[in-house]
Amino acid sequence: RGLCTCCLQVCSLCSLSSLLCCTSQLVGVVVKTFGEAYPELAKHQAKIHAVISEEEASFSRTLGKGIERFKKLAAAAQGGVISGPEAFQLWDSFGFPVDLTQLMAEEHGLRVDAAGFEQAMQEAREKSRAAGKKSGGVGLRFEAEATGWLQNHVVPLTDDSSKFNIADVSAKVLAILTPGSAFVESTAAAVEAAGSSGEGVPVGLVLDATSFYAESGGQVGDTGSIVGSSGTSLEVTDCQIAAGYVLHVADAASCSSSGHIAVGDSVTVRVDYTRRGQIVPNHTFTHVLNFALREVLGDHIDQKGSIVLPDKLRFDFSNNGPVDSAQLARVEAICRDWVTTGRPVSSKEVPLAQAKAIKGLRAVFGEVYPDPVRVVAIGKSVEQLLAAPEADDNMASSVEFCGGTHLTNTAEGGAFALLSEEGIAKGVRRIVAVTAADAAAAIKQGEALAQQVEDAAALPDAELEKALVPLKGAVDTAVCPAAAKAAIRDRIVALTKRCLEAAKAAASANKEAAAAAALAAADAAVEAGKAFVVLQLQVGTDSKAVSDAWSA
Repeated sequence: RGLCTCCLQVCSLCSLSSLLCCTSQLVGVVVKTFGEAYPELAKHQAKIHAVISEEEASFSRTLGKGIERFKKLAAAAQGGVISGPEAFQLWDSFGFPVDLTQLMAEEHGLRVDAAGFEQAMQEAREKSRAAGKKSGGVGLRFEAEATGWLQNHVVPLTDDSSKFNIADVSAKVLAILTPGSAFVESTAAAVEAAGSSGEGVPVGLVLDATSFYAESGGQVGDTGSIVGSSGTSLEVTDCQIAAGYVLHVADAASCSSSGHIAVGDSVTVRVDYTRRGQIVPNHTFTHVLNFALREVLGDHIDQKGSIVLPDKLRFDFSNNGPVDSAQLARVEAICRDWVTTGRPVSSKEVPLAQAKAIKGLRAVFGEVYPDPVRVVAIGKSVEQLLAAPEADDNMASSVEFCGGTHLTNTAEGGAFALLSEEGIAKGVRRIVAVTAADAAAAIKQGEALAQQVEDAAALPDAELEKALVPLKGAVDTAVCPAAAKAAIRDRIVALTKRCLEAAKAAASANKEAAAAAALAAADAAVEAGKAFVVLQLQVGTDSKAVSDAWSA
């Protein structure tokens, strides 16, 4: 077994810790060996070393906590046995494999309840499955079995080219999916198969054409309705895509009482364009936010995930630490500037190799893109970028591969507010932001709260302290820009400090006044030949001032 300074207490861990605690020392060797083939290694050598070193330190901290936990379990072991749930906790919380826990236990003359560990593991799996079922409910599984059925029955792929337009589409029903990957001929058949009145009977319609945007690329699917020629309407609550087929998810109970929808029917596809109109600016400004983060924080920023909803956008990105309020303010300022200046948004399908040659392109690492790929550009048009792909001023535009729906100009976004920034995993941060009316409301609330604080600042010191109490709670619950919230908190801290300093000054004045009054009264008593003096001090409840007057 090896030796390492971080875990000499438990020798079973030494080999593991020694190996991991020297990994950062191998960075130079790896760069020297593979740097020519992978120039990114040499370019980012310092960053790689820093990240691995931090991982080693984090591992050592977790290991140390795990060791301390094991010691407590060993000391409290009943009958020389570490219970299964306790061994599972070491695995679940501290990453200790059960065989490592068994080896450590043997060195302490103990054993592990292996059967109990397996039971605890199984219970955890069942809880996880139950949670998944609870969150997902009884729904449709649009996976390989369902798409395979469609392919075997020569069902043509869905033409979704109209998803970027704002117009109803005429279509034909090609298939109707029900839970269990079973296909039926009509919504009525789905209700009959479910053995109910239709309440809570999910169905998925595959059409030959659609204007619905199916969930992909972080953007949620459209909602709306599918209307039959007889007027029968089916409310669509979600839209998914798999293997080129678009599935319109609905509840069979939403069919009107006048009839049902069946395979072969001609229908009209109607998207909820009001909801789409809320989603679109959030998607465009997800791209703008990505650009702004790179401008403020640097080229190391990589997208790690995103979700575009009607009421907000969420963007995950790589960064080794929190983004401070000043940086957030700069990011937000760039996004707002793009609203004010109005940058044109363009899109075009481009051969993949040609698209990858555009300088300033932002792509998700590890993502597999189609060929050709749709390029969305904000600033320069896609045509301009393709005409001069190596131009340095391409870096001033946002260029990404994206199949989502977007504005035609950033001015249409109306407003932008960055609400929060937090860590969600090691080296991964998350920003939540809003646009349009939601952003305008957040900005307005922040300005109103800031004004309330300034109004309080105009109050006398004696009243200020009381006025700050509700404001401290209000800033915590306010939905307003993160940078503005940080500035308001800083202002409240400064005003609180003012109150403390005023209180100290008043206390000091009280002490001096009390001492002076006591001395004057004592001198007067001596001149009058009195053996004592009675004096009332105007110092309120300041007992220290009374004490100082007595000592004077």
